[in-house]
Amino acid sequence: MNKLVTREQLKEYLADNGLSTVADAQQMIKDLLADTLQEMLEAELTHTLGYDKHGHRLQTTNRRNGHTRKTLRSEHGDLTLAVPRDRDGVFEPTIVPKHQRTLPGIEDQIIALYAKGMSTRDIQDHLQQLYGLEISPMLVTQVTERLQPKIAAWQARPLQSTYAVVFLDAIHYKVRDEQQVVTKAAYVVLGIDLEGRKDVLGFWIGAQESAKFWLGVLSELRQRGVEDLLIACTDNLHGFSEAIAASFPQTAVQKCIVHQIRASLKYVSYKDLKAVTAALRPIYTAPTEAAAVAALDRFEEQWGKQYPWCVKSWRANWDEIATCFAYPPEVRKLIYTTNTIESFHRQLRKVTKGKAIFPTDEALLKMLYLAMGDITRRWTMRQPNWGQMLLQLTILFPDRVAEPI
Repeated sequence: MNKLVTREQLKEYLADNGLSTVADAQQMIKDLLADTLQEMLEAELTHTLGYDKHGHRLQTTNRRNGHTRKTLRSEHGDLTLAVPRDRDGVFEPTIVPKHQRTLPGIEDQIIALYAKGMSTRDIQDHLQQLYGLEISPMLVTQVTERLQPKIAAWQARPLQSTYAVVFLDAIHYKVRDEQQVVTKAAYVVLGIDLEGRKDVLGFWIGAQESAKFWLGVLSELRQRGVEDLLIACTDNLHGFSEAIAASFPQTAVQKCIVHQIRASLKYVSYKDLKAVTAALRPIYTAPTEAAAVAALDRFEEQWGKQYPWCVKSWRANWDEIATCFAYPPEVRKLIYTTNTIESFHRQLRKVTKGKAIFPTDEALLKMLYLAMGDITRRWTMRQPNWGQMLLQLTILFPDRVAEPI
């Protein structure tokens, strides 16, 4: 693109107008932007009518019909324009469309600030202090609500046919529902594809977390093109394994060991907490499942009489707790906890912590979507040691994972 203003012309302009401060430069940019937009509007009307402002009208009875004053918010401040009109009312400006009150730059800033977790009032104050812009909280809401079609398209986008690992978990928020404040679950599915790259497959807002709702989520993943999940990592929600088996019967389920430890320690007296925690460690750090079972037997001998429910919890969930022992250490380290999705949740909470209550489900989904976009922009690298893990998965799932070329 050619320079619109040469260096010499700029120096002359600065000298003629006595500009010497940053504020002077900002005012100059604002004035130049307003003048440029004004000239572009006039040129658009000339093109529509087919003749210059003082030229001869050709094959048209339509003509100019004055101007309408319009204030346009921009990142450089409020711009006052005189939008030209035509007598027949057919002129539709494209550079500044009808009903547009903000330039795209300021809308992008509003969305970026909202994605950082700032409230509508905070955004209003920030833009007023920084740019002198007077905007209403309603404008912030209107700008961010234009994202709804984009969010709907993202939520319905086609997915890959196979994911090596998926993490399924929910994060809870207070939402206003029919004039009551209730706790709702934001269901999140985070997948790692066969390239070793993470992706958020979707958000779903529902009542308190339940296996029945998860079944609906998994069914939707199938409708969006997912045919196979090699390993699913979950918390200890009752019925979760059955919901996964109903949609993806070949999927191996790994229950989070950290959740299991927390659940079993609920039955333990505080004075024994440290000793019991240490006694559990040999179970989940064992090199093989046989060694882990032996460690669980020893734990039961030591603590079974005092804390039978603690032992019972491990026995009842053992099939899904022990899944990780079937895999090499690299894969095991990735799947034995839900730390991958818990880390993602912590980053979401940093953004949403300023929102004690969301007014609607849509407002919560909008905030999660914007925060997700900010977080996932940093996901540029694939999983560490993925090449080795993919080779291992190829051997473990020969009919479901194609050999790397």
